[in-house]
Amino acid sequence: MKKVRQLLRSLSEAPLQAYLDNRVQLFDIIEMILSETGPAEIYISTFSTSEEFLRRIYRLKRRGQLTRATMLADLKASRKTVNLYTFIANVFDEVYLSENHSKVILIQNARWQVSICTSQNQTRGNRVESGIITTDPAVFIQLRERYAHIINTNAIQLDGLFNGTT
Repeated sequence: MKKVRQLLRSLSEAPLQAYLDNRVQLFDIIEMILSETGPAEIYISTFSTSEEFLRRIYRLKRRGQLTRATMLADLKASRKTVNLYTFIANVFDEVYLSENHSKVILIQNARWQVSICTSQNQTRGNRVESGIITTDPAVFIQLRERYAHIINTNAIQLDGLFNGTT
């Protein structure tokens, strides 16, 4: 998390900030934000995810830093999602598939509403990635409403989809 703290400031100091760098991973940014916000819900949209990312989300939930976790992933990446389904089902409260290429993270609790729009999927990479982080409530509300619209109108919930239960 040291590299993240060199790159980004606290949300209280900088309610709007951007990054363009190859030294940090998205999960490290999420962890830094949660260290400031305290326990919170998280909503994730991604094209692709990885076992490493899922393990780190799982640890945050187990430690009580995440009170609820929802994921929206892409249909085209569903083969990988299916392979990780058992693990995903144990990490996330809800998982949806849709035509999705967005990479948005929404973190909220009673005090904070944090939006991250990033170029990085939930996979490890060593390429330059970019992102914007804001605590602007209007941005959060707009993104959260669109997220809800997608899962309510254009998504398939994974609940039991691959194991024959509904």
